[in-house]
Amino acid sequence: MKILVIEDNESVSSMIELFFSKEGIDGTFVMDGLEGLELAKRDDWDCLIIDWMLPGMDGVSICQQLRKENYSIPIIMLTAKDSESEQVLGLEMGADDYVTKPFSPLALMARIKAVTRRYASLKEEMPMEGVVETKHFKINLHTREVLLNEKPVLNLTPKEFDLLYHFVQHPKQVFSRDQLLDSVWGYDFYGDDRTVDVHIKRLRTKVSTDEQPFFHTVWGVGYRFDETFENRDDAQ
Repeated sequence: MKILVIEDNESVSSMIELFFSKEGIDGTFVMDGLEGLELAKRDDWDCLIIDWMLPGMDGVSICQQLRKENYSIPIIMLTAKDSESEQVLGLEMGADDYVTKPFSPLALMARIKAVTRRYASLKEEMPMEGVVETKHFKINLHTREVLLNEKPVLNLTPKEFDLLYHFVQHPKQVFSRDQLLDSVWGYDFYGDDRTVDVHIKRLRTKVSTDEQPFFHTVWGVGYRFDETFENRDDAQ
């Protein structure tokens, strides 16, 4: 496994580097955000670990820039910020997970295995032709491009793409937040299940209209995806 760590705290980097060496992980460590961004784009990585606060360019901006340029790679944010709004911000900008400092190497390793396993399973699910088509959507799983009514949907984060793909594969099926966390995030999520609501809300702003809401809230249960418009109380 090949991992890039962008972290300016030497003691944290040393702890991760020591653990990586024991696990047989090929780790590359940089301390500057701008340098880390360029290195992230120059090579193939199995995972990126990015600190929130960095000289040159902060971790959230690095994550946002990589997703804007359609880099599909697992990203874990390291943060000393423990407020829910700040953690959700990191996820909104395209991070797959976050680890709050201080943390143990074993906890970090569990997150790394979870996000890389999820990305690998998505690749395995790709049909041979690499394209999924529904009434309104055309999704290319190899390029992670989405067409809605023949028009491209731009700037989907990896988790938004994964969530949309999951729903498209299971039309009209109702999922609870816990089920979505397990299926889309790929493991028992340590954070608040509010992150599901945040991602649904962002998907709605990018793909839904009053005429084609697609994502329906089933009160007291969760969400369902339905390409057939239904003007019902649970269609939110």
